[in-house]
Order: sequence, then structure tokens, then C-alpha cells
Amino acid sequence: MSRVTPERQVAFAVLRSTFESDEHTEAAFREEAAGRELTGRTRAQAQRLTFGAVQRRGTTDWVIGSFTKQKGRRPDPPVAAALRLGIFELLFSDGTPDHAAVDQAVSLVREAGAGHAAGFANAVLRRTLRERDSILERLADDSSPEKAAVAHSFPDWLARLWWEELGRDRAVALMAAANRPAEKAVRVNTARITPEEAIERFSGPDLELTRAERPWPLAPPELLIARGSLAAIEEAADDGLVVAQSRGSAAVVEVLDPLEGERILDLCAGPGIKTGQIAARVGRMGNMVSVEPVESRAEDVSIQLERLGFHHGLVAEVDARDGEIMSGFDRVLVDAPCSDLGALSSRPDARWRKSPALIERVARLQGEILERAGAFVKGGGSLVYSTCTISKRENSDQALAMAEKSGLVIDDLGARAPQLADPHDSRFLQLMPDRDHTTGFFIARFTSGGV
Repeated sequence: MSRVTPERQVAFAVLRSTFESDEHTEAAFREEAAGRELTGRTRAQAQRLTFGAVQRRGTTDWVIGSFTKQKGRRPDPPVAAALRLGIFELLFSDGTPDHAAVDQAVSLVREAGAGHAAGFANAVLRRTLRERDSILERLADDSSPEKAAVAHSFPDWLARLWWEELGRDRAVALMAAANRPAEKAVRVNTARITPEEAIERFSGPDLELTRAERPWPLAPPELLIARGSLAAIEEAADDGLVVAQSRGSAAVVEVLDPLEGERILDLCAGPGIKTGQIAARVGRMGNMVSVEPVESRAEDVSIQLERLGFHHGLVAEVDARDGEIMSGFDRVLVDAPCSDLGALSSRPDARWRKSPALIERVARLQGEILERAGAFVKGGGSLVYSTCTISKRENSDQALAMAEKSGLVIDDLGARAPQLADPHDSRFLQLMPDRDHTTGFFIARFTSGGV
């Protein structure tokens, strides 16, 4: 038995924390990596193995099930975790020698005190290696939602949902995109530094920053694309010079288009990423009210604004559905709670936490928030409704219901950016991770009549 490398020890521990203790993968990884003092390339390799093995659980469990004589019988948890990691490396991880993937996974089984299952684990891994070509050939068949779910490691219900709403080609492309690394981008806090200064100051051997070159609204001027390790600018982020933010997220505020000196209501503000972007746009002569019902998230908003150096806003710990909120705002943002199906590549365990019941639950919440939201906009003002999901029930259905009930007029965003138009109603935007290489945000904008 060989000594297990630190990066695999971390990946194994986080796999167990995620699927046995229901911990969130990102948080568990940060704790494990810090506890083992992983840095640089070792930490990056540990993250790649961890996130990949969590994402690919559906496919690796299918392989394990295919090779198990007693159908329906699952390996003990530590054995399952080691096999998920080992099979992930054999099938999807370039650069790992086959013998190392097998040996390290079996060693993890032994180190976990499950030596009695080491022979079983070794047999499954070696069979995977022998039959790798035929396994990959079978996984290349994504001709039905069920086969695509196995091939791309997705819950069956979600594969069917996208298949029905978007068609086979887009559904498959979205699932494939969710297994690729998430976009890296940062927003420059233009109240303290210009994008040009940030590029010159922070670009180096471990990080390259460049301007975003995409159509409106995917390229706000303060947004930079990052290639390399964001760890190189962690200190700058702590000092409020930059904020990690996807182009999809930043596009929401670009559509909102807050102007200097305006009154803005951010109705679902936590954790405050877009709030800070709005604050930079309205400047110190503007006025912001950020509403967030959860105490910890309201505190996150306050901390975010403080870090960025903005003191011209009010953070209210209030429920948007029934709390006392001022009105007469120039612009209102409803970045609503949602199922987050557009952000699966950056949240490795998210796909395993979602369900149709969740979509219905958050859709009801969205509807309740939107019932009040229109009343906060002054005559001639505008409201933006956004989610970071890809679900007709939460997106275009909600936006159309909002227009019907509130009397607000739908702005035709698709006319300005037809390549980003929502497939169900071209007046809205639906960013697609596979096509746009960013978070899958839905964005709708409405205008209030009157003066």
C-alpha cells in the first residue's frame, strides 16, 4: 500500500463530507485544504479532483453499479468515496497514470479502515481500466434524457426538464458545460482603481487579466476576465479593489443601468455582490436601499459595502413580501431566490441538492416578492427581474405574470441582444453557460408608466 497524496486525501475527505454529512463541497474543501496547509499547484490539483469527483458521482456510481454482482447493493460509504475518486481519475482526469489512480484509491480504502473491501475496490477499478474504451463509448450515447443523465452525471429529472423545455441539443450542451471549469472574472471597484490600473498591477506569472469582449450586456467596462489563479489577487479583494463576479451576474446590473445620483432599491440583496456594483454606479450622490430578510446575509451586504468603501446606502433586514419598504425608486432590482441551475459548474454538489419540489417552492416565493415589487417603482422608473437559473417556471412564466398583474411594460431586451434572447419569449434574455461561457442568468426589464 502506497502513501496517499495530500490532494487525494483532501478529495476523499470532502467526498465523504458532501455525501455522508450533507456538507457543501466548497466549504468542506476550504476547511480541508486549509487544515492540510495546501497551497499553489497542490491545492489546485486537490480542488480539481474534489470538484470533478463530486460532479461526476452519477456517472461513477453507474459504473460501480454495472460491475456489482448484487444489483442494488451499495458499497460502504468510505469504499464508495474511494471508488468515485478512482473511477473519476481513470475516466475523466488527464495526466494521472492509471496505476496511480488504482493504487491510491485502494490505499484510501485501507486507510479508512475498510481493508476487507480492498479486494473488491481493486477489482472494480481494474475492470474499469480494462473496459475503459467500451465504457466511454457507452457514455458517448446521449440520445435520450436518461442516457444523457448518466453520460453527463445529472439527475434524471433535470435532464428531462431541459430536454422538454430547450430541446435535445441545448440540453446536452448545458449538461456538458456544467462539468467544465466555471468562468473566472473579477469586477474592478472603479471608486478606487481603474480597469487599466488593475490589469497592469495584478497581471503576472500566475494571473492574466484582460477586458471582456462580448456583446452587451456581457461586457460591462469594469469587468475583467481572469486566466490563472485568483489567489494572486485575494489581498486586493480583501482590500476592496476587486470582487470576484461572473459576467452573467454583472450583466444583470448592466441591464438595470443605474445612473449617478439615482435612488435604487435592491430587493433581494444578499450576499451583496450586485449591491456593490450598483453603489459604484450611483456614486455618493445616489441613494441605495438594500433589502435582505436573513440576518447573516444582511450582514454580508453591509460587510461588502464597507469593504468597497461605500457608505451611501441603507441595509434593511426586511422580508420583501410583507416588510415596510419605501417607494418612489428610480430603479428596482429583484434578483430573486431561485434553483441556481445556471450556476452548476461553480457549485459542484448543487445538482445533487436540487429537485422539482424546490423549483415549485422558490417559484411561489418569487411570485410573492414580485406581487409587491412593482409598487416600489416611481412613474417612469424601471424594474429588473433576474435569476441565476434555467427554468421556464421561474423565469419567463414569472416575468409574464409580473407584467400582467402589475401593469408594468416589458422592455424588449432581445431586440438589443438577439443572440441572448430567451427561447420562450424573445423580449427577455437567457444567458446559457454552454454558449456564453458564464453563469446562466435570466434577465427581464419592465418600465413603469406615468411620470
